[in-house]
This record gives sequence, C-alpha cells and structure tokens, in this order.
Amino acid sequence: YAAVLAADRESRVRFSGHGSALAQAYNHPILPLANRRDKATQVDWGLADFAHRFGRQAEGMWLPETAVDVETLELLAERGVRFTILAPHQARRFRALDEAEWRDAGGRIDGRRPYAIELPSGRSLALFFYDADLSRAVAFDGILDSGETLACRLLAGFSGAGEPELVHVATDGESYGHHHRHGEMALAYALARIEAEETVRLTNYAEHLERHPPRHAVEIVEASSWSCSHGVERWRSDCGCATGAPHGWRQGWRNPLREALDWLRDTLAPRYEAAAGELFRDPWAARDGYVEVLLDRARRDSFLAEQAGREPSPAERTRALKLLELQRHAMLMYTSCGWFFHDLAGIETLQILRYAGRVVQLGEDLFGADLGGAGALEEAFLVRLSRAASNDPAAGDGRRLYERHVRPAAVALPRAAAHYAVASLFEDYPAGTRIFCYRFEREDERAFRAGRGRLALGRVRVTAEPTRESARFAFAVLHFSDHNLNAGVRAAEGMDEDEWESLVEEAGRSFERADFPAVVRLLDRHFGELPYSLRSLFLDEQRRVLDLILSSTLSEVEADLRAVFRHHMPLLRFLGDLGTPLPLPLYAVADVVLRGDLRGALGDPAADLGEVRRRLAEAALLGVDLDGDGLGYALGGTLTRLMERLLADPDEPGLLERLEETAALAGSARFQVDLARAQDLFCEALATAYPPRRERAAAGEGAAGEWVSGFRALGERLRVRVD
Repeated sequence: YAAVLAADRESRVRFSGHGSALAQAYNHPILPLANRRDKATQVDWGLADFAHRFGRQAEGMWLPETAVDVETLELLAERGVRFTILAPHQARRFRALDEAEWRDAGGRIDGRRPYAIELPSGRSLALFFYDADLSRAVAFDGILDSGETLACRLLAGFSGAGEPELVHVATDGESYGHHHRHGEMALAYALARIEAEETVRLTNYAEHLERHPPRHAVEIVEASSWSCSHGVERWRSDCGCATGAPHGWRQGWRNPLREALDWLRDTLAPRYEAAAGELFRDPWAARDGYVEVLLDRARRDSFLAEQAGREPSPAERTRALKLLELQRHAMLMYTSCGWFFHDLAGIETLQILRYAGRVVQLGEDLFGADLGGAGALEEAFLVRLSRAASNDPAAGDGRRLYERHVRPAAVALPRAAAHYAVASLFEDYPAGTRIFCYRFEREDERAFRAGRGRLALGRVRVTAEPTRESARFAFAVLHFSDHNLNAGVRAAEGMDEDEWESLVEEAGRSFERADFPAVVRLLDRHFGELPYSLRSLFLDEQRRVLDLILSSTLSEVEADLRAVFRHHMPLLRFLGDLGTPLPLPLYAVADVVLRGDLRGALGDPAADLGEVRRRLAEAALLGVDLDGDGLGYALGGTLTRLMERLLADPDEPGLLERLEETAALAGSARFQVDLARAQDLFCEALATAYPPRRERAAAGEGAAGEWVSGFRALGERLRVRVD
C-alpha cells in the first residue's frame, strides 16, 4: 500500500505534476443500474477516499466494468473529474470538433487520441478508448510470457502518421503475476525497454490530456460496459454472459435478485429520510458526507454535530450511526461481482446477500413496528429472494441460501458477547480487546477447573464501534473436552451483585466437586438455556479457536506416532536401503512425523540446518513425498524474516552466513520455495546497505570486504544479479 502511494507521488514528478493513480466508484456497483442518488454518493465517496489516500484531487475516475451512461458522466463532470476510460465498442459516433457531420464508430474507434463528450448540461469531459485487441492479447494471448514481446506489441500500436498518439491498454491487475506468472516482470522490462526508445515517451492520461486536448467529439453507447456485449445485462438478466459456468447453467436468478435488493432499498429509503430528517439538517447530504467517518472514525462526533447543527445525545448518536450504516450496506449490496459469475450460490453473491442481511437487521431494529413487527421485513424480502433459483438443486433458491449462509453470520451484541465468552476460554484477552468492529471491556471473570473440564463466568461490556451501540452482559461457559462446549449470555443489568456472587460461588463449588448436572441446572436457571457453542464464534475466528482446541489433541497423537516412528526406524531404514516402498501404515506414520518436524524447523530462523538436512535425507531415503506441502511456504517465510533482519541491521554477526545457508537449502530442496519476497528485500539491501560497504571494501577495509563477499554469495543463492 505504501508503495502504491509512493508510486503516485513519483508519477507526479515524472509526468508534469499529474499523478497516475485513478479514483473509482466507492464499492464497485454498476453505475448505470443505480439510481441517481446512489450514483452521486458512490462518486463522492470514491473521490473523497482517493483524496484521503493520495493527498490530491483525482483527475480521472475508473468506472466499474467501464459501465457508463450519460447521467454518470454528468456527475463526474459536475465534480471536476477530467476524464474516464472506456472500451472502443462503447463509442457510438464521433466527429472532428471543427466539423458538423457525425461518423458512426461501428463498434471500433481510434483510441490513440482523446475525445470530448459534450453533455446535456453544457459541461464536457474527456474520454479515452483503450486498444481492445492489444488488451485482449495481454489478458489471453500470452504476450506477458516475454517482456520483449509486450514492448514490441505496444510500440507497434502507433500508426506512424506523424502526429502525437497515445497507445494504451486496459487490463485486470491480476494479469501481472497471478493469471500470468512473472507477468509483472514482463511489464517492468517492457516499460524500461520503451523508455529507452528515442521516438516515444511514457506518459499518463492526465499529462497527455494537458498536452494534447481533444480535437474530436464523441457520443457513447448508453448503458454499456467492457465485459458484457449486451450492455449492462450481465448484472440484471440471463443475457448469456457468465464466467466459469458449467454446460447448461443459466443466470435467470440475476433479475429476481436485483428486484429483491431494489425493493429492500426502496422500502427503507423513505423511512431513512424521515428518521434521519429528525436528526440531520439534510439526510442525504449526511449520507454523502459519511465517508469522512469511514476514513477517520475519530471524526465521528464532530461530523454528527456538524450534520445535526447541535450536539446530539448519546442515544441520538447511536440512532444516527445506525441509519448511516444502513445506507452504507444498502450500497454495498450492489457490488458488481454478485452478478458477474455463473451462479446464485457463488461466494460473491453470498457476500452481497450478507450486506443485504445487515440492511434487514438494521431496518428491523430501526423501523420494526412501522414495517409490521419483528421479522416482517426479512420475511417480505425472502419471499422476493425465493424467486431467484440456483442452478445447483442442493443449493436451492435465494431464501434457502439466505437462511443457511446469511442469517447464521449475522452478529448482534449478545452474539458478540457469546463470542468473547467462548474465545476467552482459550486465550487471555487484555483490557479493551477489539475483535473486528466490537470492543470488549471485561468487568469480572472467574474460572474453575475440574480435570480437563473448565467453567468460566464473567461480565463484559460490548460496544459496536460503527454505531456505538453498547450493553453489559453476564456470561457462563461450560467446556468438558474438545468441541463439547456450551455458553449462555444475558443482560447484566437484570442481575444484582448479590445474585451474581451467589451464582459464581454455587456454580464454582458444584463444578469443583464434579457435580456437572448441578452446574447445568444452575446455569439453565440463570441463563434460560446455554444456546451458544463453538458454532456461535465469528465465522472468521472459528478456525483459529478450533486450532487452539485441537492443538493439545494433535500433540498427543503426534507424540504417539513419533514413538511408533522411533521404534520402527531400523526397519524403515532397512526397507529404504532396499528401495522397497513402505507399507501404507508405516508410510503414513513417517509422513506425519517428518512433515511435522520439517515444518516446524523450516519455519524457525534459528533451527539447526544440519538436522534439517538429515531429516530431508531421511524423507528421501524412505520415499516420503514432500511436494505440494507447506514446507516451501515455511522456508520462504524464514528467508523473508532473515532478510528483514538484514535490512534492519546489515552488520548483525553471523546473519549473512545464516542467510546463505538457508538460501542454499531452499535451492536444493525437493519442494518449491517461493523466493520472490526474499529477492525483493535483497534488492532493497542492494540499493541501501551494499554500496557503502562496497566502497569501504574497495578502500581496503577487511570487515567490509568479508561482508561484500558474503552478500554476493547470498545474491547468487537467491538468483539475483548483484552487479
């Protein structure tokens, strides 16, 4: 992230004060399908976010999927945006500014020059149309396999007509290194190669626009995009455009999904306007300005006071923030990837349904009585959502997906308290712990043990940071072993101090006597039930806590396997010497033990490398296949950490030698080790730590000479050319 910001600063120096970074609509909705109010907020938030990060006003804005209509361009021009980028097939017709006659673009337009679009308001902005053939070649035809090929193809894009031209492509960022391995290296080479050419120069859109203003006008194809040949139908209908769809799958779910979301947005919008009108001078201006709080939570109170024209009460602050969060999620649920792929049950669509679930949760909290009572809004939404059907019969329709994946993921303060209660059994939370957007202030906690069983009772204040909603809870957690755990939560205000102390004393006494039925009856009496379990943990935290629970079990299992491995080692070596494959049970034992030992050692920068080599030789002798394992990841991480130490202290005794030995091990390993990060850090040291020591070595300083020699040897191991 810091490198991206630095790159924009450097581009301003290089390109006549014009930075290369572009703003974007805040959460990637298809703007022609949004209502005008949402379009305006998305543009405003995107521009504010850009200015916050890059420290300057954006000159250009990338439109999600280059989806465009005239209303969107009007909003950009109104806010001072100078240009955007489109696909050539989005140009309808064009003409020279000094001519009256329009020419049909025919689905293609010369993108080597900028165009001006004259808008109904009288404003205008510039449009750049990228080279579609060349962009497609970068994405799909393999020209990123060679930096020389990429450079030549770009240079061949000029017509040679003798007037200034701009050759440019628009591609997904993940083409460079993700879809095409080493594509970022090809791009770096191509840029250096082009920069060395005398007849061309690197530039960016804003600088080129300043030097060569448009001499042609253009009109666009209304409601069009770069990734759907049917305009913007990919995000609202079964148009045939899909990614990764099995044969015969259709996307008829897209329209009912969008209709359900539109209904939810439009049902709550007037209620938001009325409720927010009681708190803010202008409800929609408050929403437009809310991005200030998203970018800096410390601005929250001053922002609310400004929008209200007075100091709101704590209850008013919470209600105001809930209203604004409702609106934020009502825009997030239109993020474009929810429609882009092939099925309703895809992870992208489930994510936008979770955003919609948060809208439902806040809507019922704020307007429940007005909407027909508890659950009425959700039920009406699910009726509409049920009209969207997955191609997979096992996944069902939108209602079933919501009930299975959205409702269980919803979090309110009691569930947040339950998460804290359960997780606190396995780790010691400090005061003021924050987990995601919840802050926990522990007021009291008592813990008891009986064999492997544990009982914890406590009180905690939970605060949701986005809305400042806060409440105190009492909790109890009963853990017998492994995954056998139950917890209960209740409002702390309903329990006085005497009742609390009596509960703690009686429960603790019964638990320590191993009278578990009495403990369960007591907790049921005070907490109603113990409905929470490991399933109640925040989804992103479940795996981590389960790993903590499983660690002791796995340690016992691994200890048993290690004993078996040691006991049968003479036989295993004998079989290995004969080249006889190990019987499957013995192979499984050797595999678990050797992988576990190696994973721990390779991830430890201080491990005995001699012992590591012996273990690797043992695995080779026994025929244990180490490919496709986490070993390369562990060793790559160790190299990275050692390189970070070298950057922090280049003269740390013994560090260069350790690094070279570790890099040599990576080079000889039978599994793949990703050296990319270590190579990047080595290049940083090459630019900073190496030059002064090379100069001292040239002056005859012995210690510097040894360092330079060791550094060069490390570069060879990492396959980086030093000079």
